[in-house]
Amino acid sequence: MLKRLICFPVFIVALTIYLCQHLGLPLHWLVNNYVNDFLCLPLVLGTLYFFIRYLKKDQNFQFSLVFVLILASYYSFFFEYYLPKVSQRYTADWIDVVLYFAGAILFFLVEKQDNRKCLT
Repeated sequence: MLKRLICFPVFIVALTIYLCQHLGLPLHWLVNNYVNDFLCLPLVLGTLYFFIRYLKKDQNFQFSLVFVLILASYYSFFFEYYLPKVSQRYTADWIDVVLYFAGAILFFLVEKQDNRKCLT
């Protein structure tokens, strides 16, 4: 239930930030540089949950913590190490790495808590 209450507003916040950046509208530097990095993996994981649960017809499906950490590691490596080396558009920032992991772990904990409530 908690997941369902926060999923849509999180998507709207991320989309609004993206649109403001794309349109060149001014944003606070923390919002401009870090909020979407924090929200990225919860949105990706939430989308993956939706499709996997739909395709498997298993509403209790959960990713393991290992999978969540591997996905955060992949995003960190790809966006903060690899892409800055091959494209000037991207910059490496260790704070983004922390935010990828924080968002992924928060999502995992919220999903685990939400799933426990559904089972009881």
